[in-house]
Amino acid sequence: MSSDTTAGTVVGGPAVSLPRRVDVAVIGAGLAGLTAADALRAAGRDVVVLEARDRVGGRLLNHDLGDGQVVEAGGQFVGPTQNQVLGLAADLGVATFPAYAHGASVYVHRGRARRFGGDIPPDPLALPGLGLAMARMNQLARTVPIDAPWTARRARRFDAMTFATWLRRVTAGTGGLELVDVFLGSAYGGTAAEASLLFSLHYIAGMGDERNPGTIDRGIAGAGGAQELRFHGGSQLLALRLAERLDGRVRLGTPVRGIEQGDRSVTVRSERGTWTARHAVVATPPVLASRLAWSPRLPPQQDALFQRLSFGALAKCEAVYDEPFWRADGLSGQGVFRAGSTVCSMFDNSPPGEGGGPGVLMGFLGGPQWRAWAHRPARERRGAVLRAFAQVVGRRALRPRSYFEQDWTAEPWTLGGPTAVAAPGVLTAFGPWRDRPFGRVHFAGAEHADYWNGYMDGAVRSGRDTAQAILAATD
Repeated sequence: MSSDTTAGTVVGGPAVSLPRRVDVAVIGAGLAGLTAADALRAAGRDVVVLEARDRVGGRLLNHDLGDGQVVEAGGQFVGPTQNQVLGLAADLGVATFPAYAHGASVYVHRGRARRFGGDIPPDPLALPGLGLAMARMNQLARTVPIDAPWTARRARRFDAMTFATWLRRVTAGTGGLELVDVFLGSAYGGTAAEASLLFSLHYIAGMGDERNPGTIDRGIAGAGGAQELRFHGGSQLLALRLAERLDGRVRLGTPVRGIEQGDRSVTVRSERGTWTARHAVVATPPVLASRLAWSPRLPPQQDALFQRLSFGALAKCEAVYDEPFWRADGLSGQGVFRAGSTVCSMFDNSPPGEGGGPGVLMGFLGGPQWRAWAHRPARERRGAVLRAFAQVVGRRALRPRSYFEQDWTAEPWTLGGPTAVAAPGVLTAFGPWRDRPFGRVHFAGAEHADYWNGYMDGAVRSGRDTAQAILAATD
């Protein structure tokens, strides 16, 4: 693949002018857009993929550690029932390896660190309420239709309250809400107070597939759950290989500013020129789709929905060491921080291999932690993150050989992460407009998936579903 990443570069093929008339123009070279384009190409359609960034991958981004090793600065984990992304990886020749989970994890609360096994931290006051809440979540999630949550029997009631309001009632103030917020810090980039109960139940219902009902247990678990596996070569390798397979059909540094459509074609206007297509796929975050110049304008309900599906706030903070020293102490490198810490959770993010490779610790700065620390000086924030790591694995964590951060709110073509969350009232008012085509324009992305909404698997599902809808369209 071409290593040239200057504006307007063609990826995966010779740097020549792409046709300005195609069957389908895809906006966005994240996993959903690339998957849609790949499926359309395989069906014999002429496609072009227009990407604003100087790279492919969207929210998938590898960080180079040197010596041929990388670590993920964006989305990274996969697990059981995420068959779409796992099948894609197998097709592309990208292997998986188990995320490191051997040894004890550490729970930090009120300055005290305690080792524990499994996925649930040892908090005797919070655990009974949390266990009841998780069982009720799973039970209620089964009542929410996966393809139309706004039609659930109690949809309006569930959508009128926040997830936090419901959790307070179920956990009776024992701390269960704070523990759920630890998970949501990295899952939503926010808290239960920012999401409706209906959205959260639908999100949980999607943590499965057509054969296996979604459960919160699968969402929070390592082994047997959503954090079970990682990709050799980093998750961005999926996007890089898809772009390679598209053989010159991906153009970087090409921000799209507007879309015009008539009865028989769509005109996509970018800073690098104009393309005319029979159909278009907008595979960007919903809030960015709402900011395009549309002619005719988006239906007001769809525009209102996309504007309300703004991303959470998330940054990944990673420290690199000569070796994963914590493993020799019987630690997994995983930490759970209940309120008041710089990070909400942390993981061993080391590259695969035994012994001699570098060790990497990664912490999520999500939601309230991001709001408390993102504006602070970088040096101060780095020190606070390393001190949090030291609470889990010891004082050697204070002396990394390198340190880096990826603040997804600072990415102008993402504006946050990891996913878009619906506040109370949004789904019942505007939900049916989420995936509705607008004339010849279709929408794709991880936020347009029912199963594994916001995850890599959801992005792949959405891309494939969108491609099939275009192929089935009669022109």
